[in-house]
Amino acid sequence: MEEYLDLPLGRFLELVASRRPAPGGGSVAAAVVAAAAGLAGMTARLSSGHLDAAPDLSGEADRLREEAAPLVRADAEAYGRVLEARRSREGVHEALSEAAEVPLQIAGVGARVARLAARLAGEGNPNLKGDAIAAVLLAEAATSAAAELVRINEPEGERVRQAGRFARAAAEARRTVTGDR
Repeated sequence: MEEYLDLPLGRFLELVASRRPAPGGGSVAAAVVAAAAGLAGMTARLSSGHLDAAPDLSGEADRLREEAAPLVRADAEAYGRVLEARRSREGVHEALSEAAEVPLQIAGVGARVARLAARLAGEGNPNLKGDAIAAVLLAEAATSAAAELVRINEPEGERVRQAGRFARAAAEARRTVTGDR
């Protein structure tokens, strides 16, 4: 498996669009969460004159980006194990359970990024409000997508409930910056 984060963006997008089953929705959601965290980090760094907590917020954004980035590959690997289990007709339930765990992690990081970016949209450098709002919207979309992948892989249980909570938290962060639009 290729190390997706080392690829030029154009090559990664070609792989997403190819006939290969991975990288797929979970990998893309993880990449979007990492990018949203990057936007939040930039916004925080450029908000030091507007927000005393800017250095702490930029550090948190960096940690979230570093947490999301490896999930790009982890999701593809987990999905590969699902495909192998289906081919061999052995361990399918276990592989699907594992495949639900990675998007659950993506959704959790995404919800945290959305909340952080919403704070920056409201309190950070007003010249970067658009970037912070973009981060919120991207994080919410990726969180919702990841939560849906959890539900597809494991329709019942605590993971799907937790994923729903993450999606609702990201949606709430979006509402704080966009209203009910």
